[in-house]
Amino acid sequence: MSNLPSHARVVIIGGGAVGASSLYHLARAGWTDCVLLEKNELTAGSTWHAAGNVPTFSSSWSIMNMQRYSASLYRELGQLIDYPMNYHVTGSIRLGHSKERLQEFKRVVGMGRYQGMDLDILTPDEMRRRYPFLETHQLTGALYDPYDGDIDPAQLTQALAKGARDMGAKIIRFCPATAARRESDEWVITTPQGEIRCEYVVNAAGYYAREVGKMFGRDVPMMVMSHQYILFDEIPELAAWSKEAGRKLPLLRDVDSSYYLRQEKFGMNLGPYERNCRAHWTAPDDPMPEDFSFQLFPNDLERLEWYLNDAVERVPILGTAGLSRVINGPIPYAPDGNPLIGPMPGVPNAFEACVFTFGICQAGGAGKVLAEWVTEGQTEWDMWSCDPRRYTDYTDQDYCIAKGKEIYGHEYAMHFPKHYWPAGRNKKLSPIHDRIAALGAQFKPYNGWERAMWYAKPGDDISDAATQTWGREGPWAKRIEEECLAVRDAAGILDLPGFSRFRLKGEGARKWLSELITGRVPKPGRIGLAYFADEKGRIITEMSVMAIEEDFFFLITAATAQWHDFEWLQKHRSADAAFALDDVTANFSCQILTGPKSRDILAEVSGADLSKGWLTHQTAEIAGRYCQLVRVSFAGELGWEIHTKVEDTAAIFNAVWEAGQKHGLKPFGMEALDSLRIEKGYRAWKGDLSTDYTVLQGGLERFVDWSKPSFKGKAALEREKQRGATKRFVTLTVEAGECDAPYMSTLWSGGEVVGETTSGNWGYRVSKSIALGMLRADLAAPGQEIEVEIFGERFKAIVQPDQPLWDPSNERLKA
Repeated sequence: MSNLPSHARVVIIGGGAVGASSLYHLARAGWTDCVLLEKNELTAGSTWHAAGNVPTFSSSWSIMNMQRYSASLYRELGQLIDYPMNYHVTGSIRLGHSKERLQEFKRVVGMGRYQGMDLDILTPDEMRRRYPFLETHQLTGALYDPYDGDIDPAQLTQALAKGARDMGAKIIRFCPATAARRESDEWVITTPQGEIRCEYVVNAAGYYAREVGKMFGRDVPMMVMSHQYILFDEIPELAAWSKEAGRKLPLLRDVDSSYYLRQEKFGMNLGPYERNCRAHWTAPDDPMPEDFSFQLFPNDLERLEWYLNDAVERVPILGTAGLSRVINGPIPYAPDGNPLIGPMPGVPNAFEACVFTFGICQAGGAGKVLAEWVTEGQTEWDMWSCDPRRYTDYTDQDYCIAKGKEIYGHEYAMHFPKHYWPAGRNKKLSPIHDRIAALGAQFKPYNGWERAMWYAKPGDDISDAATQTWGREGPWAKRIEEECLAVRDAAGILDLPGFSRFRLKGEGARKWLSELITGRVPKPGRIGLAYFADEKGRIITEMSVMAIEEDFFFLITAATAQWHDFEWLQKHRSADAAFALDDVTANFSCQILTGPKSRDILAEVSGADLSKGWLTHQTAEIAGRYCQLVRVSFAGELGWEIHTKVEDTAAIFNAVWEAGQKHGLKPFGMEALDSLRIEKGYRAWKGDLSTDYTVLQGGLERFVDWSKPSFKGKAALEREKQRGATKRFVTLTVEAGECDAPYMSTLWSGGEVVGETTSGNWGYRVSKSIALGMLRADLAAPGQEIEVEIFGERFKAIVQPDQPLWDPSNERLKA
């Protein structure tokens, strides 16, 4: 007789550490009517052969949150649910070979301190005291993490499973999901034991996630890497030291050489991430097997030779040990190396908790986040770094394979702000891509769209090596300054393909939009910023609302927000609504023409009424092609966005470019735009604008129409307004050194942590380092002096008045 129930509130597909954690956290949230389906035995996928390392380190704020939560959970899990756990909190030493690596470590120390973790920087002598077998040649320092360690992956999974079962959840082993269909607003999951109906379904299938995704019409952006680690026999010298010290060695990571080395009983475990890596199941002659449970790939030690030799030089006692076993198993990779946690794009009541490259250390936090997504529709932390909707239609298999191999081979790489990774490029090109490339454009992708970041001139160093810095200075600095000053003094044009654009049209569209946004819906012929909040009043997104007619709008948002924002809109549109909502992103392109000479340039190529004021738009004709001239400028100067159909873009750009030459028109890129916008205090999506903050904390009350009877998040915002916000958005000028403040730099006052930056850059028009951030409300007064921690050093910063640093009265913008 089948153990499969006929119905559950949630069905989870996949019984690894992440699936078990998801079930456990759903049950903890009170959703005990949940079922986990596993095709074999629990842990049969990547979990069983995982090394089990549990770092808290990450340069991503949200992933550090997730890993910190995991480590905290694992420390108490065995006692909490009465299950034996082999969890060794050994601490870790992360080696640095360069000034830049040490800067990265110092930034993470600051982030960790803000999250309540006491991380530290070690000198070479301090490393030897903690790790006596270490050779410290060529090292500049190390990061010490006292919370790091390792756990038995099978025990962890079984413990989470027991905890879930104890609360009433069910686990059905040897029961693969073979099909899925939608019936009467429910999912029907087919298995060899019968069918089970559910309200929600979760794909937690690990390296099989793409196959499971196909059941739902979803092509999961992922690939599978072969990852090897080597187990060594007992080393007598290590055994003697360990018995005398009464502990294991800290886990060692040589991130610049790209491997970890961990004590395993009295032997060692070496795990490299090699550049000459190998992907699996990527070609017709290497198909994914129907079942790979508890299986491994053949050894391929030649790939690891360099890393083994380097590790022996670093820890010579390793060279005295015999090789015990090689583990070579499949590990899934998303194109950026982060997992997929959140709504399954385009699929109702379906979620993903899959493609975990570091599933053991992230499983605890992932289960928490997944349970929040399912039960509340939102998460405590902004999890955009892991949201499946961060990818759209450009992630074909060639792209996923190229990016997965690139990430694997650079697993510990530093992600420098001016370095643009080369794999998987040119997926989406502007209609004038070749035109601006010929002008010297240096490109970076946004949602697959190649955009110019800055324009190099002959002789500029555009090598990969030149970008290996956290500093603001580099070959780009002079060029970005020239671009900013051209916008200030004459005019600049920025090619901006890929704006996400949604057409909203039909009876009731205005009323529906008004109930969804915090502010007023613009009148026909006008455009305005609109903010969307969740029920807690937190910032979901920002869109420009262009009103064409009373019930006809274009909603324009960030390129990377395309699937996220469209799904948010669809989620809140009732099935019987009379208005239509369509994603028309692929049909249009855009240029920004801005600067004091922009009106003169447009006057030569168009008969449009250029006296129309700020925040207006009009249809115009340039070079015999129609476009929409929109009187806005994210750069904070007189200017227009020129919105064109894709097929008309080149003709219109060429006409504007030719007319602009005598007026000093120059091309400018996204780097200059970021500098220009921060001088105006304009917010950037998923930095300054995220669900980590409410609309009021974000300093956006001027975009709230309290007189409206209702809008989403109004009740929460009214309560917050009454009690007063605890944080406030501020602009800071910083007496910075060679680096501007990166995202999530810590703010200090009187020896206390009092806030964080949300973005930072150099302002070339005001000649200052600027940071935007969230500051404790009592300190958010103009003139208040605080400190900003930038890569471990604290710099004086001054809170500025609540107005733009550049052109505070907007006279130039409205000219």
